[in-house]
Amino acid sequence: MAARGKFVFRVCTGILGRNASLLKPHTASASLQTMKIGRRQFCSSNTGQTEFDVVIVGGGIVGLAAARELILRHPQLKLAVLEKEKELASHQSGHNSGVIHSGIYYTPGSLKARLCVEGLELAYKYCDDNNIPYKKCGKLIVAVDQEEVPRLEKLYERGQQNGVKGLRLVGAEEIREMEPHCQGVKALDSPNTGIVDWGEVAKSYGSNFQQNGGQVFTEFEVTDFKTTKESQGDSAEGLKYPVTIVGQNKQTVRARYVLSCGGLYSDRLAEKSGCSSVPKIVGFRGDYLLLKPEKCHLVKGNIYPVPNPAFPFLGVHFTPRMDGSMWLGPNAVLAFKREGYKLLDFNLKDTVDALGFKGLRKLVYKHWQFGVGELYRGFNMAAQVKQLQRYVPELRVQDVTRGPSGVRAQALDEEGQLVDDFVFDGGVGELGSRMLHVRNAPSPAATSSLAIAKMIADEVQNKFEL
Repeated sequence: MAARGKFVFRVCTGILGRNASLLKPHTASASLQTMKIGRRQFCSSNTGQTEFDVVIVGGGIVGLAAARELILRHPQLKLAVLEKEKELASHQSGHNSGVIHSGIYYTPGSLKARLCVEGLELAYKYCDDNNIPYKKCGKLIVAVDQEEVPRLEKLYERGQQNGVKGLRLVGAEEIREMEPHCQGVKALDSPNTGIVDWGEVAKSYGSNFQQNGGQVFTEFEVTDFKTTKESQGDSAEGLKYPVTIVGQNKQTVRARYVLSCGGLYSDRLAEKSGCSSVPKIVGFRGDYLLLKPEKCHLVKGNIYPVPNPAFPFLGVHFTPRMDGSMWLGPNAVLAFKREGYKLLDFNLKDTVDALGFKGLRKLVYKHWQFGVGELYRGFNMAAQVKQLQRYVPELRVQDVTRGPSGVRAQALDEEGQLVDDFVFDGGVGELGSRMLHVRNAPSPAATSSLAIAKMIADEVQNKFEL
């Protein structure tokens, strides 16, 4: 595994064998028709197939942001997005805390830090320009005892090095002024942290992409990538659209190049073009509690813990939502289904795939006590409330109900380390030379999405010589 924070361009054998010809503007023939079927929009040719210069697989926030960036840079090219669900942003992009992060936690000088700080500014500007509501409600990272204070102060220094605006350390009295029901000995105030509905933002990216000429295909679950020969008679241009993308319902789309942003399925999509199965995506589900409406006065803004480096995940926190509700949590447990949002959701293939990976077994062995505790708190609300009471002592079990869940696509290496870098991949042979897989876009990918999109677009341009 590369050093944390570095940009990793992981290359499979044969990825450098690229076609050197430049893309040419797409011109529609007289036989090309556009039709809408339900929520899907198809651009069908007389062969029953569709042809695009670049196809983006994955209609989550990263794929949609990248698609938007590419079409803004290359308006003469024909681009499409393929999404397997009926709606865009159906999974991680629509099942998250909704926080706009400021960039405090990440190693100074790292790509993650730079992209988050830049992404926050771009996100607020995008929301302003597109009339998407958000709230700058701020965040307090609270040290509940003196043992946590040195780690808190290091966070403050890290945030300042990263260029996070407005950070300041506050004492117990000011904590009570800002959050009257919160207890702590010291806290880090981040006033530029905000909240937004990231699902709405992602769908806005999709609309923006379409308004600029892009096509979005929903209910198109990709099952295979193939290289094929041109079938439309003799052509002086030769193999213009050599990649055929096959859908579960036997749909086909043809492309010159493919960008894959598969989220929870990024590893499986990458394997289809000959890439390694590592890093492996393992789903971790986070279960939230909801604060009852009559108790929402207990918390005003985001209240977060001081991260403990001994544990792989952040820990419970208090997160206000755009609809006025308050989410508490989450825990972090292995998801026995990659898109399983319920406590007992199970998929045999996903479970065998995860448990059969030695990297996960090493992670579990190292953190088994943490894992057992998280699983226990997932079933026992009182145990989860006890964790939350460290910050808001007045909170009681009767003040909360079970809330929503999300599944995080966590990339793991074979040593059981959480992959904290951006990982790009290609594949082997002719097919691999025309593919770019975003294997890992680590949290906070939503906050950083517009900045990440610029980086991805640069990689697409460089690899495919757009």
